Amino acid sequence: MEITASLVKELRERTGAGMMECKKALAENGGNIDAAGEWLRKSGLAKADKKADRVTAEGRIAVAQNGGKAVLAEINSETDFVAKDVNFIAFTDAVAAAALAAGATDIESLKSAKLPSGETVEEARAAAISKLGENMQVRRVVAIDSAHNVAAYVHGGKIGVLVEISGGDAELARGIAMHVAAMNPPHNKAADVPAEFVAKEKEIELAKMSEKDKAKPAEILEKIISGKINKIVNEVTLYGQPYVLDSDKTVEQVVKAAGADVIGFQRLVVGEGIEKVVEDYAAEVAKAMQV
Repeated sequence: MEITASLVKELRERTGAGMMECKKALAENGGNIDAAGEWLRKSGLAKADKKADRVTAEGRIAVAQNGGKAVLAEINSETDFVAKDVNFIAFTDAVAAAALAAGATDIESLKSAKLPSGETVEEARAAAISKLGENMQVRRVVAIDSAHNVAAYVHGGKIGVLVEISGGDAELARGIAMHVAAMNPPHNKAADVPAEFVAKEKEIELAKMSEKDKAKPAEILEKIISGKINKIVNEVTLYGQPYVLDSDKTVEQVVKAAGADVIGFQRLVVGEGIEKVVEDYAAEVAKAMQV
């Protein structure tokens, strides 16, 4: 029997399982939707995906690198307890390795990448949900594939950074990656700061000035404002910040002294942008007792 998109959709609505699992279930059961639904339940996949509406704001950043080719993958869980589980850590490491091997640069290609077991990442995710009892999501992947020096750095499993530099060496690239992890610069160099941001900051600094300062000659006023803006730009750029491994120098000074140039960087933080649900278990129990 032909496995049609409408059949896959119907099974997905029935079970809450993922699209790829539904397609596989139908193929395994000759297109029989009832048998496929039972197959999913027996496999634990339908039960797993019923957890899909739970918020996953914890988790881990996993890394894999081979020379100038490197990836970071963010895999989320519901709790930090599961994020520290050895099985979860093994799964996230396998996902990062699969991303590197497959050259995956987006989530869809990563989900379909194969693990050494023969499973796809998505199939392994669903199986891991059943085993660990929590919702899990393969949320993001970023990658660099370059002939330049590339550093991949993960801090505590929660912050991951990829850095690409021309010139310099691996030690410098790693130092820059550590700096980005610690200081989170929004931009690389002054030229990368949006003109709209600079214009708004000028407007704010001018509004903050006293009437006496505003009355100064235009060239002096411009000099004062420019000094303030330069300080702000330095704070929001990698090159302008004091280097975390040598605070007497800026990152730009360190990089230029090594005859290098930072081409770019990417930074991931576990759960950023996800609204966490704060559970008040005492209130929940008290409410239940009143029912």
